[in-house]
Amino acid sequence: MQEKNEAAKRVLVTGAGSGIGRAIAVAAAKAGYYVIVHYGHRQDRAQETLAMLQAAGGQGELLQFDVCDRQGCKTALDGITERYGALWGVVSNAGVSNDNTFPALSGDDWDDVVHTNLDSFFNVLQPLTMPMCKKKRGRIIVVSSVSGITGNRGQTNYSASKAGLIGAAKALAVELASRSITVNAIAPGIIETDMIKDAPLEKILQAVPMNRVGKPEEVAALAAFLLSEEAGYITRQVISVNGGII
Repeated sequence: MQEKNEAAKRVLVTGAGSGIGRAIAVAAAKAGYYVIVHYGHRQDRAQETLAMLQAAGGQGELLQFDVCDRQGCKTALDGITERYGALWGVVSNAGVSNDNTFPALSGDDWDDVVHTNLDSFFNVLQPLTMPMCKKKRGRIIVVSSVSGITGNRGQTNYSASKAGLIGAAKALAVELASRSITVNAIAPGIIETDMIKDAPLEKILQAVPMNRVGKPEEVAALAAFLLSEEAGYITRQVISVNGGII
């Protein structure tokens, strides 16, 4: 299949309507990639992201599907590969949190977070990896969290899902390395997004040596590099962006 406008490598960013996903989408567009801006429910936010990356001189389009809906993901993503062929890159970023102490955690709290954060790894990446393998090129980035490395009080469900992503990314990296496809995880710390708007920042920052909240653009800068040709020998890594949290 002849790719449309092959000079513009295509990158899918899930959960690109706000926060880290939005920053990665804009950074990727600035780096010259054609960005497929995914959203689940908030088309208005995704449209804002698309407008931002276009204002920065980039190109892209919107794509809607529910990352928890396996068949819906496959249908949407098969449609993308039928149109464009194998994607150059995928940033699996979509995620949610629903914090509570473990004894007070409900089954729905567990299921919602694990299905969204961890099941999406399979639901999004599985339909896209075979075309990438046939092309023998590509970049996969999984957005995990410092919570998946250290574990956080009140985040058993979130920590489990994010730790699972790290294990899955490392295993997939081994499988795809011979196809020149890299797979890496980024583990952000306390980043200025809606997810921390109600968090006790003064207490949390006591554990951050840099004593400040990170910016989504600081995570996005790393993602843009990991998408690049120059990052072709970096794979199976978990890279933290956390201000020095140990």
